[in-house]
Amino acid sequence: MKKHNFSAGPAILPASVIREAAKGVANYEGIGLSLLEVSHRGPEFTAIIEEATALMQELMELPEGYKVIWLTGGASTQFFMAPMNLLDAGETAAYVDTGTWASKAIKEAKGFGNIQVLASSKEQNYNYIPKGYKIPKDAKYLHLTSNNTIFGTQLHKFPKSPIPIVCDMSSDFLSRPLDVSPFGLIYAGAQKNLGPAGVTVVIVREDLLGKVSRYLPSMLDYRTFIKEHSLYNTPPVFPIYVSMLTLRWLKKLGGTKVMQRRNKAKAALLYREIDDNPLFQGTALKQDRSLMNVCFVMAPGYESLEKEFLKETEANGLVGLKGHRSVGGFRASIYNAMPKQGVQALVNLMRDFANRKA
Repeated sequence: MKKHNFSAGPAILPASVIREAAKGVANYEGIGLSLLEVSHRGPEFTAIIEEATALMQELMELPEGYKVIWLTGGASTQFFMAPMNLLDAGETAAYVDTGTWASKAIKEAKGFGNIQVLASSKEQNYNYIPKGYKIPKDAKYLHLTSNNTIFGTQLHKFPKSPIPIVCDMSSDFLSRPLDVSPFGLIYAGAQKNLGPAGVTVVIVREDLLGKVSRYLPSMLDYRTFIKEHSLYNTPPVFPIYVSMLTLRWLKKLGGTKVMQRRNKAKAALLYREIDDNPLFQGTALKQDRSLMNVCFVMAPGYESLEKEFLKETEANGLVGLKGHRSVGGFRASIYNAMPKQGVQALVNLMRDFANRKA
C-alpha cells in the first residue's frame, strides 16, 4: 500500500532525495565508503557543504552581507542563541506571540535583555495571527514565527518593520519566495522542508554581529561558524548532505516560485473539502490559515467520529494525521515534498467518510 506521510516533523522528504541519500549511505559516489564514515574535512564533504551553501544563497536570493551557517540544536537552541548574539543587557527586543514555539522563544530571550511582547493570540488558543501592533523603533529586533505547526496559522505577509526582523521559519522555510532584506536573522530546523532532523540553518546579516558586551562561548557565537565555514567542530554530515540533495531537487523544479504555486494548490484543495464537508471544520481563521499545516476537527455533533476517522486514515495509508493535544482533531502537514496526489487521497477519504456517516 502506498503511504502518504502527513507528519508535522520529522516530515516527508522527496522520494528521489531518499533514494539518492540511501545510495550515499551504502557507497558514496563509488569511493567504497559510506557517507556516514567520510571525514568532515575531506574533499567529499567539503564539496557537499559548499554546494549546499551555494544553493541556499541562490534559492534564497541572498543579498551581499548575508551568511549561511549550518548548526545543530534545532530551532529551540536559536531561541536563546539569537538574543545572546544580538541583544545586549539592558537593551530591548520585540516579540509577537503566535503559538507554542513563539512562547518558548520569548521565555528564552528574557535571559538576555528586556523583552516586549507586542501582541499575542493566546486568548483565542492561537487561532489567528495578531496584526496592527506598533513596532518600537528603539528595539534591537522584531522576532516573529512565520508558521505555527501546532495551530495551523501562518504569516502570509510580513509587517513593515523599522528594525531588523528575526524569524523562526522552521516549518515554512523555502516554501515561497522571500525578500530577505528586512530580515536580520532567519533560522530553521531542517526536519520540515529541507532534510532530516539534526541540522539547523541560520541566515544572518553579518554586520549585526559583534555588538554585545557579554562573553560568547565559541560554540554559541555565530561568528565562529562564519569564520570556519560551519566546520569549527564536526557538523551533522548526513543531514547536511540530504539538505543539499533537497536543495538540488528544489532548484530542478524551478525554485520557490514554483513551490509556492504547488503549495497554494494543495492547500486550496484540502481547505475547500474542509469547508464543504459537513463532518469537518477548520480551527484557524481563514485569512491566517497555514499552507503547510492544515488543522481541522470534527464538526459539532460529530465529535464521536474522531477516533473512527483517524483509524480509517491509517488503514488507508494516510499517516501522521492526529492533531496536537493543544488543538485536538487532525493536522495534515503538506510540506514542499508532499505531492498533490497525497492531498487528493485524503480528500477522497473525507468525502467517502461523509457519504457513509453524515
